[in-house]
Amino acid sequence: MSGLALNRKNKVFQYSISILVIAVVVAAGYVSSDWIGYRTIALILLLAVSALAILFDIWPVLLAACLSALAWNFLFIPPKFTFHISSSEDALMLLMYFVVALINAVLTYQIRSMEKLARERQEKANAVKLYNTLLNSLSHELRTPIATVIAATDNLLDSNEQLLPQHRHELLKEIAQAGLRLNQQVENLLNMSRLDAGVLQPKKDWCDIAELLYQTVEKLNTTQTHQIHIQVPQSLPFFKIDKILLEQVLLNLLQNAIQYTPAHSSIQFSAHNYADLLHICIEDNGPGFPEQTISYVFDKFYRLQNSKAGGTGLGLSIVKGFTEALGGTVTLTNQEKGGACFTIRIPAEASYIKNLKNE
Repeated sequence: MSGLALNRKNKVFQYSISILVIAVVVAAGYVSSDWIGYRTIALILLLAVSALAILFDIWPVLLAACLSALAWNFLFIPPKFTFHISSSEDALMLLMYFVVALINAVLTYQIRSMEKLARERQEKANAVKLYNTLLNSLSHELRTPIATVIAATDNLLDSNEQLLPQHRHELLKEIAQAGLRLNQQVENLLNMSRLDAGVLQPKKDWCDIAELLYQTVEKLNTTQTHQIHIQVPQSLPFFKIDKILLEQVLLNLLQNAIQYTPAHSSIQFSAHNYADLLHICIEDNGPGFPEQTISYVFDKFYRLQNSKAGGTGLGLSIVKGFTEALGGTVTLTNQEKGGACFTIRIPAEASYIKNLKNE
């Protein structure tokens, strides 16, 4: 349904409710007018108009104010069932009622408009602040690998003949690692734009999860900085799943574990299946997460305060978005022994052809 149609439908709803509320109040007042008096009914009608002014736009409220004034005059002010008013005091009261109802409706609408404008300004200010934060983070995250590539390339060009093969290999390795880091940042930006655009359509195919875990570790080339342990039972079947999306989830989780844990510490990948439900866990022995931050770590651009690890705050939000696109969930818990544990649960069709071949 288009925005114009929704707006029209909302206006019809507001007019209908306004008329209905006034009709109900008038009917209730007519039944009880002998006990409470017609002047008290004016106050009740004014209260109803005030309540509508808080909820609805100005034109439905103005309609309610006019209808309530006419109904009060016709049904309650003596002589009844006529718009003629015999008492000048009642005529003045009707005029005052109508003016107060209109002023109340207009002022309430203006207050609501000012509050809406203030909220929009605050949202724009927050968006600018968020943009600046992202820009600063990206400039750092992109500048670091670019500077590494430039420095290593300069060394190779300036001292190529004098470099020992071992030193040349180290420089080439630095260039490769910086390139991988740069590629990961660009991938995260592209992935986040896909999530925001809502264009993710999983393309499922049979996948060997064990092979995918090993490929993920190999892509990040972490053997020099961390010890990665992979535990996958031989009986783990193939799963019909989008391999590319799941690989991005695993890459970001592993990158996060490497970034926030001490060098040369161990990280454990494990995968299991429970009744066509794929479980993948990644555990580390780092400091873990403060309990009050666990509910926020998957938010876009969220980063731990006072953290020296840097980052753009996109990785874990991509993990959550891609996992949900696969129909699954991701949770974070702190382990009793120390460190964090991310658990992915994805419903997926399983095939045990792999196990039959092994047998």
